Amino acid sequence: MDKNGKISADSKPVIGLTLGDLNGVGPEVVIKALLDTRLLNYFTPVIYGATRVLNYYKKHFELNDFNYTQVKDESFSPKKVNVINCWEDHVEINPGQAVAANGIYAFKSLEKATNDALEGKIDALVTAPINKKLIQNESFNFPGQTEYLAKKSGESDSIMILVSETLRVGLVTTHVALKDVASLITPERVTLKIKLMLHSLKKDFSVVKPKIAVLSLNPHAGDEGLFGTEEAEIIKPVIDEFKNQGHLIYGPYPSDGFFGSNQYRNFDGILAMYHDQGLTPFKTLSFDTGVNMTAGLKFIRTSPDHGTAYNIAGKNVASEISIRSAIFLAKDIYYSHLQLIPEKTT
Repeated sequence: MDKNGKISADSKPVIGLTLGDLNGVGPEVVIKALLDTRLLNYFTPVIYGATRVLNYYKKHFELNDFNYTQVKDESFSPKKVNVINCWEDHVEINPGQAVAANGIYAFKSLEKATNDALEGKIDALVTAPINKKLIQNESFNFPGQTEYLAKKSGESDSIMILVSETLRVGLVTTHVALKDVASLITPERVTLKIKLMLHSLKKDFSVVKPKIAVLSLNPHAGDEGLFGTEEAEIIKPVIDEFKNQGHLIYGPYPSDGFFGSNQYRNFDGILAMYHDQGLTPFKTLSFDTGVNMTAGLKFIRTSPDHGTAYNIAGKNVASEISIRSAIFLAKDIYYSHLQLIPEKTT
């Protein structure tokens, strides 16, 4: 926006990036993603972390072309990589090791970036992977960053959507034990998630008339009640109600046959009932380029579709493709919200 608060075709989003677990691949992939200075023509990056951490990895990987400027608050420099120091402590970096203290710094990075997103200081947030166990504290008592961000945003209704060039997979349930999934598949929850996905496809991806496939909970979609009744009693009645309202909602489809027969190519979005039902085929088809986004928040949030990857941290082999895809998706959603079509990224 310009100084008068008006949207212009020249507006360029300010995108915040957290470092995640400092001993994981987060700092490495963030630095690698921002090495290409041509990207600065399309967005202004702000890293939430510490210059000491960036200096360590810059030296460790001999990435001498990575440059940045340290800033405070919202005095961000366009055409530069901006860094906000979220702590002044001296932190010992040990790539590949799960160290309890790093949970503290992962949270400091996430907390500051989230607050800035809520205050409108940044236009979007890209979160690097955390260790979900180590980050737990009095302010973070959640199974993952998605739930924390929803709580901070004051939104009880949000949906995790995995995105690639060929797939958009939403989840009815996310970070819950498999034994608890069936009890959470209710008409109200399935209805809510379909509504959230419809809204996201329209607003975030500019799909005018979204076509959504809903997956079944049980094998063979329950096989007429032999393997469960959730499809007949819960999922299909909800789908029928949306159809009666004129929406293009179909299913429930058994997950194995749906992906095995390439039916997923015929839909704008797919709604899975639980985490691994959606993420296993998604990561099989789109592991390198997959992006996790949270729809329904007060701000744009994306993240790479991988974890801390301690086994390769510090070895200079982690790929930045997923986090770069997350950055570009955040940028594209920003412009979709503005209903502008900027010059395409090369």
